[in-house]
Amino acid sequence: MNRESLKLYKLMIMYMLDNLPFPLTTSQLSEFIVANKYTSYFQLQQSINELVEGSYIWTETVRNTSRFHLSESGRETLSLLGNIIPDTIKNDILSYLDENKYKLREEADIIADFFPAKNGEYTVMTQIRENDSILLELNINVVSRDQAVAICDRWAEKSNDIYQMLIKALLIDEPEE
Repeated sequence: MNRESLKLYKLMIMYMLDNLPFPLTTSQLSEFIVANKYTSYFQLQQSINELVEGSYIWTETVRNTSRFHLSESGRETLSLLGNIIPDTIKNDILSYLDENKYKLREEADIIADFFPAKNGEYTVMTQIRENDSILLELNINVVSRDQAVAICDRWAEKSNDIYQMLIKALLIDEPEE
């Protein structure tokens, strides 16, 4: 792969991150870049790794998933070199982000992770975020790693119902008998 192509892929990644107020995962980046045949998964991964090493993007890891954020250095680089990205690709990116922003945001805003606690137990940390605000944070102690994994796996599916149930239980008065 030539250096110009690699530069374009890096700029595309930074452009995507610059046009959203939340991070993206490798699979989310791949869903657009690889699925539209701009490059292969391996070249995308190489581009991401070089962007991280160069401090153009930074990584937040949640439950073995890397979420990428554009750094200030990346933003400056993009402002200087962003014109290298052809307008057709920019339009493709913006269309993709517009069509998928709710799905992408939901994936970024529903977080579940776990870590070992005392006596062989585990603490499961779950969150629902909206923009930079935490709507709900729930930490649950469980007795096994299997339980922690199960809760994390189900959190994305069940978080909205749990949030609504808590709000209802805490805000709506029960009728007196």
